[in-house]
Amino acid sequence: MWVISRGWIVAGCLALTACSPALNWREVRLEPSALVAMLPCKPDQGTRSVTLAGQNLSMHMMGCEADSATFAVSYADLPDATQAAAVQAQWQTAMLGNMRATQNLQSPLNIKGVVGATGAVQLQAQGTQPDGRAVVAQGVWFIRGAQVFHAVMYAAKLNPEAADAFFTGFRLQ
Repeated sequence: MWVISRGWIVAGCLALTACSPALNWREVRLEPSALVAMLPCKPDQGTRSVTLAGQNLSMHMMGCEADSATFAVSYADLPDATQAAAVQAQWQTAMLGNMRATQNLQSPLNIKGVVGATGAVQLQAQGTQPDGRAVVAQGVWFIRGAQVFHAVMYAAKLNPEAADAFFTGFRLQ
């Protein structure tokens, strides 16, 4: 009987961690794309010009900080959909370079809510922030038509429950 009760207590604690006041999950849309994401805080939004795979692109971003982690979602519209894989690859390389990654693991990914996406990949990396502090990142990229999407969570130590809620909360409308 004690084992069963302990199991329910652990399950309850895990559920409360994912729903803690520090993580106030909400559904948000990354305008003007069709991507809907779950974020644990009210996001800031912006657009900036970047060059990826030799193309000048507008990158639309949305992100926030909660529970000692940064959550961000972004995408770029491409003038030529045939360049999407090259843009995605260079975007991954840029992220790893920015965090001075020393270790990374990459694997294919199936995002259930993102119907029609191709090239979905998940990456986990360890590196350092500009101030020298250690950082861990978990990110995903996927392509839909002429749009390349990216979502990432950065923290000193990733919270698995928060990461799961974040990365399973995507869908394209």
